[in-house]
Order: sequence, then structure tokens, then C-alpha cells
Amino acid sequence: MTEGDFQGQEAAWHEWAQALASQRLHHAWLLAGARGLGKQAFARAAALKLVGTGPGAAASDVESHPDIHILAPLPANDDEAKKKAEGKPYQTKRNISVDQIREMIRKLATRPTLGDRRAIIVDPADDLEKGAVNALLKVLEEPPAGTYFLLVAHQPGRLLPTVRSRCRVLRFAALSEPALEAMLLREVPEADQATRRAAIQAAQGSPGLARTFVAQDLGGLHNLMAQILAEGDRDYALRGQMAREMGQRPTRERQLAAIELARAVLLAQITATNSRQQLVMIEAYQTLSQLLVRAPTYNFDPGVLIMEIGGLLASSAMPRERSH
Repeated sequence: MTEGDFQGQEAAWHEWAQALASQRLHHAWLLAGARGLGKQAFARAAALKLVGTGPGAAASDVESHPDIHILAPLPANDDEAKKKAEGKPYQTKRNISVDQIREMIRKLATRPTLGDRRAIIVDPADDLEKGAVNALLKVLEEPPAGTYFLLVAHQPGRLLPTVRSRCRVLRFAALSEPALEAMLLREVPEADQATRRAAIQAAQGSPGLARTFVAQDLGGLHNLMAQILAEGDRDYALRGQMAREMGQRPTRERQLAAIELARAVLLAQITATNSRQQLVMIEAYQTLSQLLVRAPTYNFDPGVLIMEIGGLLASSAMPRERSH
């Protein structure tokens, strides 16, 4: 892997490569930045380079390498575990458990298998249970020789200050709109211009989110959100159309994408509004941000969720109309 393999994140890869070559590598790294900036792929590539695999190593080698351990939310149940084994999309548990951390710590009692280094990837560290955070903190304070940690964090502020203080931070930058446009043209040339434009606006510099918005085909939802924000929705007709656009059983990924999309639509208008309306929009934006934090760990009724999103947009367009 080279700097050029991480579009927009060349500076982060250069910093990591320099540290790796210095022979004084810090034992814990916090990969910090918004969701979808490539932190997961970066952590896996960095782990492969850390343990000394050859230049031809593939990303799939991470899963089977004996000196790379990945801690991520497990499949939600046995059926979801079967889907994972079959290479199909699957639902995960809400958190990385303390038992997973304890199992990892037990493995650290032995030496690395193939060399003198091993990598522990926690992805994402935002999803650690409280007990798991405390267990991880202990091993971060006294790491075994040759053990290095790569903590992926979409919202590093949610981590304990004591965890953050023990990590060297690598910050991941948002991509420019032209860079996102070029990426989408290259990767999904079949997407029409309107879909690409909506994805670029909603992604706020995140290539992963841009891909998600295109894959989820959220162009129609984007238009409805923009219309509600511009005109309001006193008779709930547009919110009804939003619910139909979302579908009866939207996946969790589609629900999260809808929240992200609504935040982006609001954000684009906040700076172009009079002061009174701006305050209403900021309040709605903050509520959507709270929803985004809660959504991965709560089972929201999809219909209620989309109506709440629509209500927040409608209240921003018409201050006399309050969301419920």
C-alpha cells in the first residue's frame, strides 16, 4: 500500500509510514474522522504493513492473519452469523462486548505467531460497551511488547479522555466536491447527474457516504426533503411520500443514510437563512445528530423515524409548525 491508495488521505498514510519507519512507533493510534472517509480500509492496510506482509498482500489477508486481531460488533444472532459466513449482508449486535476485549487480552499472553509484532484493530471504538472501554484502557496503559492498537473512531469525543490521551491521533480529511464527483464518475458511471449531485451534497466530503447515497438510490428522498424545507408540509402529504420512498422495511443502513441526508439538506441552508430561522434549523440539526447517534443501537419504527425526520424539516421551513 502507498499514499496513493487512499484518495484524500495521503497525509495520514504518510504520517503512519514515517512513524513505522522511525523504529519508535507509538503503541496506540486513533483513526479519527467522519464516517465513510476510509478509516476501516486504512486500519487494515496499516495492520498488514505493521506485521510485515509483502507488497502483494490483499485486504482479505487481514481476516486470516494470525497476528492481526479485529474487534468489531458480532453478528446479531445465529441466522445473521450464517449470512456472514456466506458472504451476505448481516445485522450486528449493538456494541463490542467486554467479553470480546477479555478474549483479546488472553491472546496477548502469548507471543506473536509469525514475527515480533501484532496489530489489534477496534472498529469502531465508538461502539465499545462501558465495561469493554475500561478493559481496553488497562491494556492500553500497559501494552504487551510488540502489540499495537488501531482504534477507528467516527466520533472520538465519545471515547473516554483517558483512552484518547494514550493514543496518537491520525485525522482523516473530508474530500472536495470535485474529488467526490471524479470518484463517483469512476466507480458508478451509470448514476445520473441528479443522483450524483444529491450524493455529493449529502456526503459532506465523505466518499463512503457518497457511495452509500448512490447505492441506496436516495435521489427521490433528497428532492422531497428539499421541498419540505422550502415549502413546509402542513397537510403531511410530503411526509407520506417520504415514507413511501423509504419503503415498508428499510434496512438500518437506509435509515442511517436518510438521517445523514436530512442533516446535509439542513446544513446547506443554515448559513443562507435569516437569524430567526437559522436558530430553528440549528435546533433541528442538533436533534437529527442525536438521532444519528442513537439509531445504530435502537430499534426505531421506520415509519415513526421518517415522520420525525420530515417533521423536523417542516418545522425548520415553518416556525409555527412544530414536529411531534
